[in-house]
Amino acid sequence: MINKKTLALAAAIVAGGFYSTAHVQNFTQQQQPFKGVTGRTLAESKEDWTSQIKAPKGAPNVIWILLDDVGFGASSTFGGVINTPTFDSLAANGLRYTNFHTCAICAPTRAALLTGRNAHYVHMGGFAHTILSAGFPGYDGRIPSDKGTIAEILRENGYNTFAVGKYGLTPDEDATDAGPFDRWPGGKGFDHFFGFLGSQTDQYKPDLVEDNAHVKPDGRHLNEQITDKAIFYLTRQQKVAPNKPFFLYYSPGATHAPHQVSKEWSDLYKGKFDGGWDVFREQVFARQKKLGIIPANAVLPARNSYIKEWNSLSADEKKLYARFMEVYAGYLTYTDHEVGRLVNYLKQSNQLDNTLIFAVIGDNGASKEGTPNGDIDRPLFGRPLAEQENIKYNLDKIGEIGTPDAKEGNYPLGWAQAANTPFKYWKQDANAEGGTRNPLIIFYPKSIKDKGGIRTQYGHVNDLLPTTLQSLGIAPPEYIRGIKQDTLQGTSLVYSFDHADAPPQHHIQYYYIFGSRSIFKDGWKAEVYHHPDFNDMANNKGVAPAPSSGFNNEVWELYDLNNDFNERIDLAKKYPEKLKELQALFDEQAKINNIYPFIDCDDVLKRRIHKAPGTPQTLTIEPSVTPKSK
Repeated sequence: MINKKTLALAAAIVAGGFYSTAHVQNFTQQQQPFKGVTGRTLAESKEDWTSQIKAPKGAPNVIWILLDDVGFGASSTFGGVINTPTFDSLAANGLRYTNFHTCAICAPTRAALLTGRNAHYVHMGGFAHTILSAGFPGYDGRIPSDKGTIAEILRENGYNTFAVGKYGLTPDEDATDAGPFDRWPGGKGFDHFFGFLGSQTDQYKPDLVEDNAHVKPDGRHLNEQITDKAIFYLTRQQKVAPNKPFFLYYSPGATHAPHQVSKEWSDLYKGKFDGGWDVFREQVFARQKKLGIIPANAVLPARNSYIKEWNSLSADEKKLYARFMEVYAGYLTYTDHEVGRLVNYLKQSNQLDNTLIFAVIGDNGASKEGTPNGDIDRPLFGRPLAEQENIKYNLDKIGEIGTPDAKEGNYPLGWAQAANTPFKYWKQDANAEGGTRNPLIIFYPKSIKDKGGIRTQYGHVNDLLPTTLQSLGIAPPEYIRGIKQDTLQGTSLVYSFDHADAPPQHHIQYYYIFGSRSIFKDGWKAEVYHHPDFNDMANNKGVAPAPSSGFNNEVWELYDLNNDFNERIDLAKKYPEKLKELQALFDEQAKINNIYPFIDCDDVLKRRIHKAPGTPQTLTIEPSVTPKSK
């Protein structure tokens, strides 16, 4: 039992700012039973001191870097034409994984990453946002305590744990300074956090949090602020405990909308995209072949049907759309620069060679949320403008693109497919590789001998936790803070470090976002593109669509990814038995992982507007202009 003196000490610690309330809860829960002997006198007694947990001598530091909404073909590291020299350098001295996957949208990816388990299995099949969550185990947005995070595991193995940037896993109703704080980063294993709790924020006026309280931003770009804070955390720790390893989760809001960056960065790309998205795709595709990122015999898929041919656009449209992409490119290069500041700190402090770095270039495919004409300051759920009205609106404000005035800045849809080269489709499309395949870099001088090597083994974001633990020689814990832990679902990638031709060990993986879904097994993939009314209404410029057919009459497709990695040839009619096998497997995985009931975006909005307790009945939410992919 905890006595009054212990509680008073804990309160004093919190008041002094040394630890958050969540940390004191951790402190009190981790007290070990007394194993000594208490006699009548000291001579008759035996002391028992709880020893401080220490990481093994020489244990490496660990950094996880997760960018947002980048797209497979954007960075120069993976064949793109946008310069990312820091990632180029990490990849040249590490490994590039070209068959790595995320969950097609941000919160599920982050939940799977941090827990080493599938997103629906840890209750994050949608979002932690009230309006986009639902009261079912796969969708309530609350990661259970028996599915601990990498931060909780490493902290209990002698690591300091820090997170900066986007968190995205705190339920809206908990995200005030009144808490509760158990689903804030501090309650999920991080000693310190600096960033924002939601899915997106203004880069100059962010909804900024430090530890367990909101703080006032200083007006600088958020990328700069989080990098400074990360270096501050690491410098402070090194002064006090130079031999203690750290875990840093570095997750900038970039390159999610709003695309905001100073002109010194966006102007680096002036005129670079005047050739348009068709030329961009061809250039990137050729570079990817030259680098060995894609097969030499690969074929570039046709432009998505919703995207216009660049040469068919007016001069005003070309001018407008090219500027959107100049800003985006500058935003990505600037983000790479800030990562470079972190890497340079490690190099100058002689820590880089003893640091394991995972860099995931995007938490999903490039964003399709920018409308066909791009967004500057219109809200995601605002009234859709007619095409010519939208073009004129944006042209009148072309000088605001990328500035703090661009509240919802996002590029036109054509650039999303371009950034996803060589794949079809985009973010939210859990059926398609364009929504789920993202580049991965692993940098670890101690263990990686094939520097600059390319790995093609199938991987998923839930693999990074077991990969980290195996690299550190740490077993998955049976208990965390007295709570028995569920099994991990990811597969360690360590087997591939020294063996480029090793058979893949991650054999089965499902994907599901807003009704779009797929199932992968040993190179075969079955998938469904779901068309919710939410998207149809947007495509019809606000006109109510015909009644939805729901989930019952949808057409499944089948692809052999071993021979058709970018899903060009549908084999469903040729191999119906294989399709049936995979459909049955999806049903099995759906039951295991809490995917049922199927919920699409329109379902969630209707439930929240009309049925949710305490929701104002006058609330009106209109759809974004989100196109049909097919």
